[in-house]
Amino acid sequence: MSADDSKETIRVAILDDYAGIANEHFEKVIIQYPHVQVSNYATTLNTRTEEGHAALVARLEPYTVVASMRERTRFPRSVLAALPKLRVLLTTGMRNAAIDLAAAKELSITVVGTGHKPNMVKGYDATNEQTWALILGLVKNIVASDASIKSTPDGWQPGLISSLGGKTLGLLGLGRLGAQAAVTGKLGFGMNILAWSSSLTQERADELAQANGLSPGSFVVAKSKEELFRSADVLSVHYVLSDRSRGIVAKKELEWMKKDAVLVNTSRGPLIDETDLLAVLERGGIRGVGLDVFEIEPLPSDAPWRRDGYWGVDGRSAVLVSPHNGYVEGETMHSWYEQQAQSLKQWLEGGVDALEKKIE
Repeated sequence: MSADDSKETIRVAILDDYAGIANEHFEKVIIQYPHVQVSNYATTLNTRTEEGHAALVARLEPYTVVASMRERTRFPRSVLAALPKLRVLLTTGMRNAAIDLAAAKELSITVVGTGHKPNMVKGYDATNEQTWALILGLVKNIVASDASIKSTPDGWQPGLISSLGGKTLGLLGLGRLGAQAAVTGKLGFGMNILAWSSSLTQERADELAQANGLSPGSFVVAKSKEELFRSADVLSVHYVLSDRSRGIVAKKELEWMKKDAVLVNTSRGPLIDETDLLAVLERGGIRGVGLDVFEIEPLPSDAPWRRDGYWGVDGRSAVLVSPHNGYVEGETMHSWYEQQAQSLKQWLEGGVDALEKKIE
């Protein structure tokens, strides 16, 4: 029996739609299935707090289908178990560390993902652009220079900038995104590429170089994590978040870095121990950091990263932040919501068996 056979009201909750674009895609389903009611909640609730956890459960209790955005709202077992009406949990991408998949399976909640946008360039991801936007923003002092010119009539050069040619790009992880960053650094800026991960071999690095039209040896594998951090002028994090990799960049690693080096993270916030990072930045231990991801997202109102006029002065390191923009470019977001709406339609017409992108 399909979900449409009973004609009972099906309530759908859309979460985390900061840009307000989801409704235009889900409306196509609502027109065809008037017994479907859709509500949109743009504000993300933090389930790490008792208050946020209770508020999310209360918000979602009436819903049979929930559409979420990857790694924004968290769905631990304690939340999923408190939602007996929930049958389908839509997410974006095919991997979402914020969802307890084992709990969802035990509770007969089907998790459904999305694929790539239709015009995606094979082997490329827009997150690489965000990585380099942060790198260039830091070494070229873009934000401070802009503010200097605009803030006073005679504002001009607020400080010295740096260059990238001939410098060492250190990559913590050389997977799909790390390799893209390596190619950009090598071909775009003439940088030396040094990479490390717990399982990376020189043979694998050579394979990735050749797959991108470069000669073997273009990507050099560091002998140790310490060598990577000590050698890098720019250190960019491209590691998969897991229990083992959480906090892979902490006090020891940060103290290995050069004082004039910059650190960039467009991967996952918990890969870097924020407490240790803040301590290093407070004393100016590195030149600066560029962050697109954080331990808690969206950032709490009292997050230290929000301090205006604080970072980059009085001996403190520069801080350049962006609100997890690595994947929120318009075409991708519209494609994801369109795919979620289509998954809802598949479920309404054919139940769980009709869903094409189940995550198990």
